[in-house]
Amino acid sequence: MRKRYIFFDIDGTLIAGGYGNSYVPESCRIALQKLEEAGHFIAISTGRSQAMAYNIMKELGFHHMVSDGGYGVTIDDELLGITPLNKDDVTALISECREKGYPWGLQIRNSTTRQVPDDSFYEFTHDIYMPCEVVEGLDPEKCDIIYKAYVACYYPDEFTLESLKKLPWCRFHKEYFFVEPGDKAFGIRKIIDHFHADVKDVIVFGDALNDMTMFIDDWTCVAMGNACDELKAKADYITDDVDRDGIYNACVHLGLFEE
Repeated sequence: MRKRYIFFDIDGTLIAGGYGNSYVPESCRIALQKLEEAGHFIAISTGRSQAMAYNIMKELGFHHMVSDGGYGVTIDDELLGITPLNKDDVTALISECREKGYPWGLQIRNSTTRQVPDDSFYEFTHDIYMPCEVVEGLDPEKCDIIYKAYVACYYPDEFTLESLKKLPWCRFHKEYFFVEPGDKAFGIRKIIDHFHADVKDVIVFGDALNDMTMFIDDWTCVAMGNACDELKAKADYITDDVDRDGIYNACVHLGLFEE
């Protein structure tokens, strides 16, 4: 069978149920096992930091991952590196947030926590996605590396931030938005180049707007049935919902393994 290089988003693609009620459908676990038995290469492709996605990667039996919105690459369980954000651009953004009174946080290391200068970010958001670690005197200008930033405000206040125009960002929560790399195809290409594979053998699975950057013409793109309309419009194939055997059914449809 022709070996394919298959990349999966996490939330809404591999995992159903949403925050607090998330689970991996059994049919998805079976599909991943069958893909490996058929000799395919499987990897995660996520906007999450490598540290936040690592346990999921191991739980599901993956050994390869594109993380950090495309800027982190893990091969054979080893993190090869994460490309940081432009520090000057982040510094300008945080300066503007201070002027306008928007609470903010940073991710200055590959960890499962965000760093904040005080309690204002948590008091505004009450966020449970990532714990806040208060770092006295936190200043982006003094940070060696910045992987992500977080700004607490309600839509559409983010459009008042002039400095945000130079940075990649997305909003998943009502109370705040993420400033993070947004080019999953960038990381996928790094892995394909590492293995000297052909991009035509790549298949990607996704469901959300942040998956748009890996839905490109170079390879096969599969949208989940629960995907946003914008992603479905770019898909080569639309499968069933994540909780209705979407991964398994798509693999059968694409002839990736036998039932």
